[in-house]
Amino acid sequence: MGQFGIGQPMRRKEDERFLKGAASYTDDLTLPEQLHAVLVRASFAHALINRLDVAAAQAAPGVQAVLTAADYLADGLGAMPCMAEIGCPITRLPRYPLQGERVRHVGDPVALVVADNLAAAKDAAELVEIDYEPLPVVTELAAALAPSAPQLWPEAPGNLAFHFSHGDAAACVAAFARAAHVVELELVNNRVVAAPMEPRAALGQYDEASGRLTLRFTGQAVHGLRRQLAEHIFRLPPEQIRLIAPDVGGGFGMKNFLYPEMILVLWAARRLGRPVRWLGERSEGFLADAHARDQIAKAALALDVEHRFLALKVETLANMGAYLSTHGPLIPTRSSSAVMGGCYALQAVDFQVRGVMTNTAPTDAYRGAGRPEAAYIIERLVDQAAHQLGVDPVELRARNFIRPEQLPYRTAAGQTLDSGDFAGTMRQALALADSAGFATRRAKSEARGRLRGQGLACYFEATLGIPQEAAELRFAEDGGVELVIGTMSNGQGLETGYAQILNEVLGIAPEAMRMIQGDTGQVPTGGGHGGSRSLQLGGNALFKAAEEVREKGRALAAEQFETALADIQFEDGIYRVAGTDRSVTLAALASRRTQGRSLLDARGQYEREAFSFPNGCHVTEVEIDPETGVVTVERYAVCDDFGRLINPLLVKGQVDGGIVQGLGQVLLERTVYEGGGQLLSGSFMDYAMPRADDVPDLRFTTNPTPTPTNPLGIKGAGEAGCIGALPALVIAVLDALRPHGIHQIDMPITPEKVWRLLRQAKAAA
Repeated sequence: MGQFGIGQPMRRKEDERFLKGAASYTDDLTLPEQLHAVLVRASFAHALINRLDVAAAQAAPGVQAVLTAADYLADGLGAMPCMAEIGCPITRLPRYPLQGERVRHVGDPVALVVADNLAAAKDAAELVEIDYEPLPVVTELAAALAPSAPQLWPEAPGNLAFHFSHGDAAACVAAFARAAHVVELELVNNRVVAAPMEPRAALGQYDEASGRLTLRFTGQAVHGLRRQLAEHIFRLPPEQIRLIAPDVGGGFGMKNFLYPEMILVLWAARRLGRPVRWLGERSEGFLADAHARDQIAKAALALDVEHRFLALKVETLANMGAYLSTHGPLIPTRSSSAVMGGCYALQAVDFQVRGVMTNTAPTDAYRGAGRPEAAYIIERLVDQAAHQLGVDPVELRARNFIRPEQLPYRTAAGQTLDSGDFAGTMRQALALADSAGFATRRAKSEARGRLRGQGLACYFEATLGIPQEAAELRFAEDGGVELVIGTMSNGQGLETGYAQILNEVLGIAPEAMRMIQGDTGQVPTGGGHGGSRSLQLGGNALFKAAEEVREKGRALAAEQFETALADIQFEDGIYRVAGTDRSVTLAALASRRTQGRSLLDARGQYEREAFSFPNGCHVTEVEIDPETGVVTVERYAVCDDFGRLINPLLVKGQVDGGIVQGLGQVLLERTVYEGGGQLLSGSFMDYAMPRADDVPDLRFTTNPTPTPTNPLGIKGAGEAGCIGALPALVIAVLDALRPHGIHQIDMPITPEKVWRLLRQAKAAA
């Protein structure tokens, strides 16, 4: 392991251009003669469109076109697909980028105004006249399934889009029948908005000579979206559409999907023969970006007389919103079911999910994508069981963990766990948190009139996403090395991690590597980013390509020195003949070219043979001011098992970011629709995001057990912080409130909610 190799805490090489303003985001891109687009969005959550008059807008100065659903359908374009396959029937609801007959949530696109400049487009959008006939609205998840609830789609009677089942229901019934103890909870996972730093944006271009469409956009994947645009929307060969994603200012899953604006700018560019640009405003993001979570779960845990877990039963209602987003049904079902049961030796799991349609923005993946929801259910149940049975929460977990000697272990959810030391990881987290000193800190808080609680949560997740990835190494004539790869960086530091793998295997300096990504015109295949897949799959594909380069170089060196292949040694970028002073550098061999390519160019492909299972333990302490209800996070410690670490500094950054997003959901973030479907939390004035002063020092350590399922032994780290944070923080709050008779609280845990619960508890006492 060299100075810049695997395992070293190297600072991110891409940060210099980001910090100096040299990055290139979609908003930075301009094309000659480009036009500007603005969407007219529905102001009602559910309504018929009786009349749509665009004449005044079309006649406004600078306007080139005002396009409607009628125009879209007349051009023969297709509906937006839901790509999810979940193992049960899904009612595939028709969704078009513009609505012509009925709108189903506030922010639904109705018309596209295209003008010479943004100001003209905005002015003209105000002139579009729409006669709406309001219809009854349902925004609340539980209410949508009531017999009297307004119906969004005739194709989905009762507002039910699917009913997913996973596990062994019969075994679960038998386990509960013989259980000595049963613990039950009803849990709410609140709706959140991703709100990345960079809003969505799209720039469409059409080349009349070739008939080719080009979309530049801010996103997390290009190849999958190109397939959707080609097959389902424009009905063109995929090579007729090029997608380019430049630098991306955060995505968190939300930028992985097909959105109406991406289709509309391409369509408008083709109709008008000029590039068309759309830049989303923050208010549009709140209205029309895919939201996340929004689930209600009824969960039960069965235990025997020795407090060993027998079975887990979960019934979830998942709010899909008004339409089924690209992967929407997948998130609460297969993504959650992969880890349902966590790191515990359960005998049976019965997991049922109903996908419910409401007059709200569609939901889809957001950091963790189904695994935070599963971990929240499991850990809340385990904590409740400990208190209900009078057992130490640490002891209860330790008694029920899957033990290292049981590995490989097939979980009740059907996954084969290959590595992990759950008890050891929990011990390290407790030590890092100074759990032994908690009683003293609690006493000090009480002396100041404050309430203090400690939360412990263990999480277990699976790294998901498209299971294949490829990487190509090209040695340029200027001495640089181009990495062409199908993953997509949006803040994780992949450029640095990949450079470290390259340095480890070939001794190539990090600054020599140039990464080419996010362009279907230059990258032949790719799975993009999602499910913490990038470094696990892309890193292993790069590792294979680098190994091929190394062996190609060994063969060339043996040929040059006229010696046996076994006599060639390689270290730090230099090939040597063993026992002699004869040597040649990798760079010298790479300069040998034929037909414009280096003889060392290589391609590596990796396909995941199994999920990897990152896991860890979070320990946190909160302090509550009973006079105001304000919850302050005082301490936070986490121990994770991510397998082999490529760069501990990058991993720490990923964990910190995930914890902060989890903290936001637990304490601050609340997406609120009023009864008529209007979004009340539609800006940062109304939607509370975590700030620096909300976050304590985050202590971090690892207990790595490398996975044998991939060559590098890595497990993925991007979503873990968010997964463990939800249960740990809520459990800490409950630990502070239980002495006052409060045993249940739902996210978000706002000061007002805490204050009211304490007042009610005092009155009841």
